[in-house]
Amino acid sequence: MNIHEYQAKEVLKKYGVPVLKNGVARTPQEAEKVAKSLGGGVCVVKAQVHAGGRGKAGGVQLVKSPAEVKQVAGTLLGKNLVTIQSGPEGKPVSTLLVEEGCNIHKEFYVSLLLDRGRGQLAFMVSSEGGVEIEKLAVEQPEKILTVYINTQFGFLNYQKAELARFLTQQKELQAKLISLFAKLYEAFIHNDCSLLELNPLVQTKDSLFIALDAKMGFDDNALFRHKDLAELRDLEQENKMEVEARKYGLSYIALDGNIACMVNGAGLAMATMDIIKLHGGAPANFLDVGGSATTEAVTEAFKIILSDSKVNAILVNIFGGIMKCDVVASGIIGALQNVSLSVPLVVRLEGTNVELGKKMLNEAPFAIMTATGMEEAAKKVTDAVKQTSARGRTQEISAGKV
Repeated sequence: MNIHEYQAKEVLKKYGVPVLKNGVARTPQEAEKVAKSLGGGVCVVKAQVHAGGRGKAGGVQLVKSPAEVKQVAGTLLGKNLVTIQSGPEGKPVSTLLVEEGCNIHKEFYVSLLLDRGRGQLAFMVSSEGGVEIEKLAVEQPEKILTVYINTQFGFLNYQKAELARFLTQQKELQAKLISLFAKLYEAFIHNDCSLLELNPLVQTKDSLFIALDAKMGFDDNALFRHKDLAELRDLEQENKMEVEARKYGLSYIALDGNIACMVNGAGLAMATMDIIKLHGGAPANFLDVGGSATTEAVTEAFKIILSDSKVNAILVNIFGGIMKCDVVASGIIGALQNVSLSVPLVVRLEGTNVELGKKMLNEAPFAIMTATGMEEAAKKVTDAVKQTSARGRTQEISAGKV
């Protein structure tokens, strides 16, 4: 789960991380009022969206008066901000952060994230703040230092000192950075974060360090321990299909392909996506319905899948262990009675009562293709997509569109 910049700064303030004076606005009038409360001078208006690259997209603007703040707010609120990370549809802007100006001397990049490959936390710093860190990592990797933290031992003093020395040679500034890094680590651990990023962390001309921007992401599986954080979730910023899936206990992640997958078990879901790719297809989603999905949940899963305009075919791949294959088949048939199936459907069942399950599917009044193994299922669904694409191409040629 991600939260907005203004929310992240409120969390960080609790741990002593310095931030600028600011206020939140949801109307142009509120934005003007916040600007006046900040002194009426130079301030920055920031669109609050869950996507990086706001500045280049016009979502971060420096303004010089409350009247100008009101004008800028009017142009941002209610629109979709398209950034390099938002996708072509953009992210809706319903909230603005209005923040006082800052006398910046130097910008740094600081982040703390979970490195799943190492099973450790990665603390990254760079003297090049306010830039695309991914691009910097490729073009100038020597400007980034990463220290890996074993949480069994904690964030050790020599590691904090190493990071601080990488950013500055001034002892006084190093001491301030060491203190700041310790606060960031505490905030990360206490809140079960998956990401904490300050880009940039700025050094003012008064030699103060301030989090000019802040991004925080949290482990969804730990949110039961943080009711206050869970309440900060902005569903408008999330994929609508993923939000809908959570209501029914479905694990759904949208992808860029055109073959929808409905599987029970995360491991089997990953294997299903792999074999689709192996046969030249592209998965449209990760969807784990779990080991005891009800007919209602399967129906909703179909509705979610079919609401994705990119989907050209569906592969249902179920291993009937806890949930028997005939029960699965009954759930699929029941679900199809409540949805309009407009794309090819391939179902592969294996496990307890598999023959009965297949018989039920074959006798159902729906166009269902059954498969015996994963190889056959993947081949059938990818072939179905190719045939559908070929028919569509022929129709376009006949209609004179090509």
